[in-house]
Amino acid sequence: MTETYSHSLMHTFASDDGPLAYRDTGEGPPLVLLHSGFVDHRVWDAQIPVLARDFRVIAPDARGHGRSANASGPFRAADDLAALLRHLGTGPAVLVGVSMGAGTAVDTALEHPGLVRALAVSGAGTSEPEYTDPWTLELAAGYGRALAAGDIEGWLDLFARSITGPHRTLDDIDPDVVRRVREMARGTITKHAPGETDWTVPVTDTWARAAGITAPVLAIHGGLDAPDLIGLADRLAATVAGESRTVTMADAGHYPQMERPDVFNKLLLEWLASLG
Repeated sequence: MTETYSHSLMHTFASDDGPLAYRDTGEGPPLVLLHSGFVDHRVWDAQIPVLARDFRVIAPDARGHGRSANASGPFRAADDLAALLRHLGTGPAVLVGVSMGAGTAVDTALEHPGLVRALAVSGAGTSEPEYTDPWTLELAAGYGRALAAGDIEGWLDLFARSITGPHRTLDDIDPDVVRRVREMARGTITKHAPGETDWTVPVTDTWARAAGITAPVLAIHGGLDAPDLIGLADRLAATVAGESRTVTMADAGHYPQMERPDVFNKLLLEWLASLG
């Protein structure tokens, strides 16, 4: 069973716009774990104790997620992360991100390259995704309809489908993984009011600028994830100037680190060892 961590183990950083929460454990080279959208740092519960044997593991809750403050003005997630790393006096760090977290990792490499040693991404490329496959487009449209109707339970049902990808149903997924993802998503979505301002400021021209990234890149795919999401991570690996590699976990979807933690950890640790 996956070990879980109490919120009492969280630290907070007083940013310019409210406190941001994060875990900070272990000693060694800095390694930052960046979660996907609408969840929080606990998607990394199965990675934190393993990685903390050899690394200083920093796992923040993104602004507006988990225990971190909501935005009250314009912000960029990459700037929040850079401020946290400077506050902690650490970097350059290896950034590991899933989905939204992968976009934040790439944005940070573009905007604050001196803080980034290497990037591992899953389920996304840059923070400017381009979706074309019907399954992904239908799911995104469903999210919007549910939120517009104020149907939180319906939104959570749809959000849980992101775990499976287009090739499976929730009956194929470990119920504990589904429960944990729904619990985190409920905690985040209920932090926000219907119709509130989205203060996110996008980082722009990311695909063209990604060609200048010289940091090593690893793309870890859940082979059962949506084709768009696999393709975007592949595109990033093919675009960057630095060394890159891709690896596929055939029996996992959008949350490979939760579904197959032993396999994910092994692949990540092997790549980290190769960085020297």
